[in-house]
Amino acid sequence: MSAPSSPASTSSRAAVPVAAHSVAAPAATAQRTLHELYRRVPNLGDYGSMTAIEERWILPKARAHEAAAPRFGSAGELLQALKEFLAEEEAALPESATFLAEHATLEQFKVVVRQFALDGLTESESLLPVVPRLPYRSAMAVFRVLIDELGCGNEEKAHSQLYRDLLTELGLSLRLDDYLDETSPQCYAYVNMFHWLASRAPSPQYFLGAYAYFETSVLYAFQSFARAARRLGIVHDAYYTEHLYIDAYHSNHMRTAIRSLEEPDLAKIWAGVRLASDIVGEATEAAVARARESAA
Repeated sequence: MSAPSSPASTSSRAAVPVAAHSVAAPAATAQRTLHELYRRVPNLGDYGSMTAIEERWILPKARAHEAAAPRFGSAGELLQALKEFLAEEEAALPESATFLAEHATLEQFKVVVRQFALDGLTESESLLPVVPRLPYRSAMAVFRVLIDELGCGNEEKAHSQLYRDLLTELGLSLRLDDYLDETSPQCYAYVNMFHWLASRAPSPQYFLGAYAYFETSVLYAFQSFARAARRLGIVHDAYYTEHLYIDAYHSNHMRTAIRSLEEPDLAKIWAGVRLASDIVGEATEAAVARARESAA
């Protein structure tokens, strides 16, 4: 789970009903198919299917953001632009964040939790392949983040276990397959994006931009989830509160990972930032929309 979309994209969508942004049936099917392909050892045909879906879905988005990236003179300039981008996004949080924090019922909150279960139950597992793809110093900074995500060897502190604790308290299933039929295309795309960034993207520098954005945006995006859990009397809210604590450190590590690059491709890093903002924002909006529809 993560931040809403950027201010520019939020404003451009504001007057359009959520239903108008639903993914067309073929695209929706493709996201579930891609998730299934990413979960198994692919054969030659699977590789062809993955490539075809990625060519229609995420590669055009990444290329467009890369082509539109500002001409940064240094990694420092890019990181300053990221700081400003995040500040603008935080200042323009969508109404859905307020709804979740202040008005969602327990049943509506459960809907949102279920929508992100495919991610929460496997959090960070798909990210490990990016480590050997990165230069050593950058890889070590990323690996330090992943160690925390996996609980530093303490199973009880692993983020996926914290999500399991939350699901258990809410009386929800711990079986991944139980969420396959109900997950929205946007939330499938959210999970698939991380796999693509770590394993499939033509450059791991897309991952660095996306995850630098993600680890910082959580510091404001998860506030609404934490506030909702507290308001609803949920005891096992550590999945959200832990992120609000640890991701300040993770944000620093991701900036280090970018600064450590001897030959940074700043356009690709910035494309990762924008890609993550778009896809995570769409998933969050879709999840809250489903929660609201559930009460209708």
